[in-house]
Amino acid sequence: MKQISVILITIVFFISCGKKKTLPPRNFSNVEIETILEDSLLSIRAIDILNDGSLAFAANNGAFGLFNPLKHSWMISKQEFDSLELQFRAVAHTATDFFMLSIENPAILYKTGDTGQMQVVYKENHAKVFYDAMVFWNNQEGIAIGDPTDGCMSIIITRDGGNTWNKISCDKLPKPKAGEAAFAASNTNIAILGDKTWVATGGTSSRVLYSADKGETWEVFETPIVQGLETTGIYSIAFYDDMHGFAIGGDYTKPNDNTSNKIRTTNGGKTWQLVAQHENPGYRSCVQYIPNRNGKELIAVGSKGIDFSSDSGDSWKHLSDEGFYTLRFLNDSIAYAAGAGRISKLTFRE
Repeated sequence: MKQISVILITIVFFISCGKKKTLPPRNFSNVEIETILEDSLLSIRAIDILNDGSLAFAANNGAFGLFNPLKHSWMISKQEFDSLELQFRAVAHTATDFFMLSIENPAILYKTGDTGQMQVVYKENHAKVFYDAMVFWNNQEGIAIGDPTDGCMSIIITRDGGNTWNKISCDKLPKPKAGEAAFAASNTNIAILGDKTWVATGGTSSRVLYSADKGETWEVFETPIVQGLETTGIYSIAFYDDMHGFAIGGDYTKPNDNTSNKIRTTNGGKTWQLVAQHENPGYRSCVQYIPNRNGKELIAVGSKGIDFSSDSGDSWKHLSDEGFYTLRFLNDSIAYAAGAGRISKLTFRE
């Protein structure tokens, strides 16, 4: 009998461990906004939470900085390169280094240097160069994407911790459609999980480029999101797991338009469906899954405010009219958000 009891307990243990944990639904009704950086000269579209919990940003005017949440203090610097007015809209990090990438010609990618100064690890000169987003798969391998230059989307990859970057040849990438590009709105049009990568494009055509092997090979998937103009398409994409993803955008020149601007996939991005059609929110520049909530809870931000979904994007609740460009979650109820002239700490409450 004792042996049978042990076997039964073991079976119950493995069954319970195999079940997906059911979390009680939450219904956020408000968001507390605490401004931690204010500078009217800055437009901040790229932030990143580092491994130690500190917050890094890079912005226009060559500005970049680091926030220490324990001391509630900032270290802010200005990066200079000849007479250029550098604008940064893409940042990323590894366990040891911070990276920031400028838009426009020339594109300049910096990493933390051994001397305490940022050092240039990649530079690209091209009349059409415009990089939009950057992220690392791991401490050695990272990717940045930008608008088409010579017949394909610009994709550069590092395999040595960010010391060197190489641009993928166009013969290895899907051919873009006329007017297809990407948006440097929030540093969130790349999503990664393990070796998998999804890149959102926008403009007159808005699709999703997909790689299952960290950028070695690529395919492309169509989407039903609003497209056709230079200002339309996907502005932000996020994946909770290998199968479940969400993308948001619209037309930033028509921020109240809520037609065909929110899409969802349940098969890894192969097909996408419109959700919350003709329902708010309208245009948003960033969407993120709230961590550890089984892919049910999402937050979207944009110039017209902050919105919350508790049902994977089927319906949304407007939490605030405060405008932001981008956000990153610290845990399942606290995030940092950045926008025009400020960075704020957001605390979501029921």
